[in-house]
Amino acid sequence: MTKRTGWLVLVVRIPAEPSRHRVAVWRELRRAGALSLGQGTWAVPDVPAFADGVARTTELARRGDGEVIALEAAGRTDEDAARLEAMFTAERTEEWAEFLADCAKFDAEIDKEIGNGKFTMAELEEEEHSLERLRRWHRDLKARDLFGAPAAAEADRQLEHCATRLAEYTDRVFQALHQM
Repeated sequence: MTKRTGWLVLVVRIPAEPSRHRVAVWRELRRAGALSLGQGTWAVPDVPAFADGVARTTELARRGDGEVIALEAAGRTDEDAARLEAMFTAERTEEWAEFLADCAKFDAEIDKEIGNGKFTMAELEEEEHSLERLRRWHRDLKARDLFGAPAAAEADRQLEHCATRLAEYTDRVFQALHQM
């Protein structure tokens, strides 16, 4: 029998008004990779990678005159545990799909700039910032993809492809600037 992952179930209670506190907590839970189980109830794997997000959520709720009750949990049966992992991984799969779409946009942007002959330092800096954003996002997704969503391997390849494309574009920018 394999060891089941432990979970923290977070019961979040915050006054409805002002709504900014509820929104801040919701955003933090999403950013942390928490799985929504229903109205005000969330779950995260009980591993160190999620501790900071839980702490930030708790602090944001407290600031909004609310509270977070954290309960240790596990699936009662192997099927329950597998379902919770599958739900969690499905959310990571959606995040990886969004990441892959942004990698494709990055690739298309490089194609557009090459097609337009736009080889400026300003454009290069913009593309470098875009790649750095992709790298941060990739790192964050990797950290919370505890069970290894299938799209993660493709995301690794696409991020490497984006880095290669930026290196090629960088070479073209420097060639263009040094021909002037």
